[in-house]
Amino acid sequence: MQNYFCYICIMNLSKYTRRECCEVRIGKTVIGGNNPIAVQSMTNTATADVESSVAQIERIADAGASIVRLTAQGKREGEALRDIVAQVRKDDYPTAIVADIHFVPEIASIAAESVDKVRINPGNYRTSGGELEALIEKCRKRGVALRIGVNHGSLAKHIVDKLGDTPAGMAESAMEFLRICIREQFDQVVVSMKSSNTRVMVHAYRLLVEAMEHENMSFPIHLGVTEAGNGIEGRIKSAVGIGALLADGVGDTIRVSLTEAPENEVPVAKMLVEHFANREGEFEVSHPERYSPTEYRRRTSAPIIAHSEITDDYIIIEATSGNPTAEWRAAILNNESEQPIVIRRHYEGTRDEVALHAAADMGQLLLDGLADGVWIDAPQLSDEELNEIELIILQASRARFSQTEYIACPSCGRTLYDIEKALAEIKARTSHLKGLKIGVMGCIVNGPGEMADADYGYVGAGADRISLYKGKECIERNIPQEEALERLIELIKANGDWKSN
Repeated sequence: MQNYFCYICIMNLSKYTRRECCEVRIGKTVIGGNNPIAVQSMTNTATADVESSVAQIERIADAGASIVRLTAQGKREGEALRDIVAQVRKDDYPTAIVADIHFVPEIASIAAESVDKVRINPGNYRTSGGELEALIEKCRKRGVALRIGVNHGSLAKHIVDKLGDTPAGMAESAMEFLRICIREQFDQVVVSMKSSNTRVMVHAYRLLVEAMEHENMSFPIHLGVTEAGNGIEGRIKSAVGIGALLADGVGDTIRVSLTEAPENEVPVAKMLVEHFANREGEFEVSHPERYSPTEYRRRTSAPIIAHSEITDDYIIIEATSGNPTAEWRAAILNNESEQPIVIRRHYEGTRDEVALHAAADMGQLLLDGLADGVWIDAPQLSDEELNEIELIILQASRARFSQTEYIACPSCGRTLYDIEKALAEIKARTSHLKGLKIGVMGCIVNGPGEMADADYGYVGAGADRISLYKGKECIERNIPQEEALERLIELIKANGDWKSN
């Protein structure tokens, strides 16, 4: 009980208030404090290809992102960052440039000589031996920020042994490194807790906020749902996870990770930021003890439904205020009835706008087990479109699975095959496999660890080479991509999970 009371004390259940945190400077972009939420994306060009990387950074910046990240998996890529930053500045773009480091801590030191921020994964670093301290000192000298980027599925062994591959483990992984930053008196630090599982992601961030508050830390937070996929599914999944936390007032910079061109991510992220820019309304919550924000607890055992399935057994609560999430939450927590509840709201706009806004508003109630169904009122859309959106929101919130789920990374400079094309082909052949989870990953950095929830995995192993997984076990290694889809289908069939169309 004490754990989540602490989070409730940090978060205002009655109205929207943004979490207070310190400022962090990333080049000319400042996040945290009273600064607006910053939007960012990541290139998918080969970082060693300076010309292509610069062109894509500038396209992303033109779309409205103030921060762009590039992978630096080796010395060649780390050194190329110097020329990339120089050319971007020569072209008069103030965009903050971030290096993404995995596996080789030495590359972080090279990258820190050129970029505005370095992102490291604690799962690839040791807390002893001085690796982090040396990087902090390098960052301090140049005014470079540091991101502690924890990913579900790639935690250090000692964390997994102690706490498991869990939200609590993710939070503790970050805290180990933040304590070193505090000890070294370095406060230019951003933290992230990414997962493709929105429930894991939201609980991990909330546990992190709770832990930081307990130890008097106030670092800004970067939000993202990793491996969200593409199309409307990827947009809704990102909106559910990111929106649940923005509704709490948590989040200082965001990225919507889509398996599409990086510049496509930016308008979606901007739409989310704008959606939470004016949260109005205050609602009395008389029973906060009924709320469990850091663990999943259903209010009822009723089936989770879309609005076309509503029966007289369900109570309908319609939100009309400028802060629908808080309005629904207060109404549910104050409701003594044990009847299942459907949350309803009217939305204007296009299909994508309705989907994004509804997912951002409703997702938290489903992730927290408070609501039992959703009703989107948007007469400008067809019944088929509304039913599709509602079912995707339910699936993205881990409340009800009615479709195949694709855990697909957005790709980056480490991806050596056409992942967008591969995902489209895999979807075309497997989208009828209701409830099955298929990971489509660019490289071994993201798979198999970060597709931890997947039943099957399709993972880049090299130039146009793929490895296939059943769960976390690699079944076939380094096969030609032209054979990989058929071999994936054969693997699914061999394990009894294939169904005819």
